[in-house]
Amino acid sequence: MKNLVSWFKRLFMVPGLFALLLVASGCSGITVLDPKGPVARTQQELIIFSITLMSVIVIVVFVLFFYMIIRFRERPNWTDKDYDPHQHGNTTLEIIWTVIPFIIVAALSVPTVTSLYALESPPEETNDQEPLVIHADTSNWKWYFSYPEQDIETVNYLHIPENRPIEFKLASADSMTALWIPALGGQKYNMAGMQNTLYLQADEEGEFAGRNANYNGSGFAEHTFTVTSESEEEFNQWVSDVQNNAPEMTKDRFDQYLEPGLAQEAEYSSTHLEYVDFGMNSGRSYITDLYGGNLGEQLHLEGGEGGPWEEE
Repeated sequence: MKNLVSWFKRLFMVPGLFALLLVASGCSGITVLDPKGPVARTQQELIIFSITLMSVIVIVVFVLFFYMIIRFRERPNWTDKDYDPHQHGNTTLEIIWTVIPFIIVAALSVPTVTSLYALESPPEETNDQEPLVIHADTSNWKWYFSYPEQDIETVNYLHIPENRPIEFKLASADSMTALWIPALGGQKYNMAGMQNTLYLQADEEGEFAGRNANYNGSGFAEHTFTVTSESEEEFNQWVSDVQNNAPEMTKDRFDQYLEPGLAQEAEYSSTHLEYVDFGMNSGRSYITDLYGGNLGEQLHLEGGEGGPWEEE
């Protein structure tokens, strides 16, 4: 009896520790499971479906595992006639464990591929609206958000109207990065000399965190930005304020931004797209032609101190 109690303790120790880890991880506060837009909602449903399917698989595997270690454990009354070392296979079982993985892969792949292709277009809920185009470019370790239609640009912060699709044009001046706003959707890469497109949308007003999701060196942890979602009227008012009150993004000013280091938030009444487009092949070597071997020296990582934003 004592051995039986000890065996049951060991049996339930593993799932008990697993449940404790889940509780301790604070999974209720995971941003990607609290979507604020249709893109993030689609990805949340895909994540939950994948976790549920894989959990069912794990449960089935553990049930079979424990059944086998109990059913075929060594017993005091077993003799040599209960043991057959010459197994010649089981056709039924072999078919089952060959077919089931195909079913699992298909069950995961079909909704994943379907969702990913659907997210390459603006959300269906608002496909009657023209997306707001924003160029999201990076250099070590700053974000430049250019609004070509409004002819304004921001550094390290973003304003967007709620309930309108946003078409991000992603590119990088130097190392590869990735734009990620967890509350609004998954990440996509920024690369030099080419352009990726990412559609996101916010369903409600609020402030969301965004960051670079691809490690790019010393300033990676601070390579972040804030996203403010607001009504169409408030967004238009903000655009008007920037157009009328912010300084221009001159070529000299933007070239200073390209020096490696952090920067404070700033806004400008023109965009760097007038001088260079990192999404085109012609912009691939712009920063290396400009600074060449000086890259990596005199980094200003102390809260973004020193730079063109302090002139205003």
